[in-house]
Amino acid sequence: MPSRKSGRDHGPAQATPNDGRRVTRRLRPKRLALLAAAAVALAGAIAGVTATGLAAGSASSGAPTAAGPRSSSPAAAKPAKAQPGRPHSSSDAPRTSCRSVAHIGDSTSVDLTSPAFIPDAAQRLGARYAAVGVQHVKIDASGGRSIVEELPGQVNGYKVASAWRSNGYRGCWVFALGTNDTANIAAGSSIGMMARIDQMMAVAHGQPVMWVNTRTLLSSGPWANANEQKWDKTLVRALAKYPNMRIFNWSAVARPGWFLPDGIHYNSVGCAMRARAIADALARAFPRSGQSTSKIVR
Repeated sequence: MPSRKSGRDHGPAQATPNDGRRVTRRLRPKRLALLAAAAVALAGAIAGVTATGLAAGSASSGAPTAAGPRSSSPAAAKPAKAQPGRPHSSSDAPRTSCRSVAHIGDSTSVDLTSPAFIPDAAQRLGARYAAVGVQHVKIDASGGRSIVEELPGQVNGYKVASAWRSNGYRGCWVFALGTNDTANIAAGSSIGMMARIDQMMAVAHGQPVMWVNTRTLLSSGPWANANEQKWDKTLVRALAKYPNMRIFNWSAVARPGWFLPDGIHYNSVGCAMRARAIADALARAFPRSGQSTSKIVR
């Protein structure tokens, strides 16, 4: 999901068709200017973080995102009346057949590993995956990330997944991407939504994949929720192409009170709820025994 998105289409946007060949396109300078302007209007530059090879159950090593224009810092965000759920007991925890998980995301995944947003390590994403039976976790999250475009010094989602696959990773995948891709497309990228989804699914090579769909509270601009809904509908269409794919319908779960004032990122309670919800959804999408009853879980 979102990050405090800053200038988005820097450098080439690489799409990979189903046959594996890369198609390289650059956005026109006018489109680049639109992307940069949209990013500045929404927020300043974000600091991303990468946490790879986490031992499931250990505290994630992600650093906090730069506060920048997220108008509320974690400390300033109003706490919800109900505290986020504690880790499941062994008797009530849903369990997944996924023993290894590779999670690739944007700034809203960065925050799920951040002590600044989730002080209790047991509530962060790595520990939540461990609670549903995942034994090995790889997390790579970066502010402003999309599948195609790259910020200066950043690696896009496709390249991260490709590198892990080339280095021998085999297991389940969780893709928490799309919010920034949607904004880039709205600002003029010629690489469409399905092409981006196809790119990530090609890397998975038929292994289990769960996509986390997207939502914002914005009514206008590149990150408007109307644009995010187009992405979510494209994910649903992709289910017919990929039997190994499931969708976690986060859009139907997220509550307005979990968002920061920017309408994209989440406060501390929202981050804790999101971390737990993603892990629990994985256990429903790919349960320890049997099969998921639906390709869309919530």
